[in-house]
Amino acid sequence: MKKLIDKSTWKRREHFEVFKNFDEPLFGITVRVECSAAYKKAKNSGYPFSLYYLYLSMKAANEIEEFRYRIEDDKVFCYDNVGAGPTIFREDETFGFGYFPYNEDIEAFMTQAKAETERVKAERGLKFPHADEDILHYSTLTWADFSSVNHARDLKNSRSVPKITFGKITHDGVKMWMPVDVHVNHALMDGFHVGKFIERFQELLSCPL
Repeated sequence: MKKLIDKSTWKRREHFEVFKNFDEPLFGITVRVECSAAYKKAKNSGYPFSLYYLYLSMKAANEIEEFRYRIEDDKVFCYDNVGAGPTIFREDETFGFGYFPYNEDIEAFMTQAKAETERVKAERGLKFPHADEDILHYSTLTWADFSSVNHARDLKNSRSVPKITFGKITHDGVKMWMPVDVHVNHALMDGFHVGKFIERFQELLSCPL
């Protein structure tokens, strides 16, 4: 479900009008998050760590309204919740797109996400299992401890869907660290909102569910 934002009374109306027609309306922020506690929680619970931190990031994003805003035909909608559209790596060194609907119940989420991961790994080619805008685009670059990310993108489509990228996990002898990049549309949110997401994501990683 989604609701139409009344732009006439929307506090971001002027910001939206300024940034919506930029050739490049997206901006990105890259940070390192500490994930030792979340790793231990995932292993103790039998969850794949990659699915666990993705779930926590989805939870953080869904708690922030601006991450659920989408631009459709020059109108702005707010979705009740948004799922995940991750890239899933295959043994033949290609990848496919999956779809994980958001579910507060972590056990239900894990069951669905594991099944979807196996389905995509068994396929070939590049298919889009979910065409709607109620989604977050995810990538995982486990081979690089990156400090910034840029994306190939079709600026005519899906310009308002946030893109979240996870990188290689490293150890400093005591703690585990992971780079996270967040790309969003400046017409819908600012650095303040990305900062809220990062803060909440780190909080969930440090005090995992």
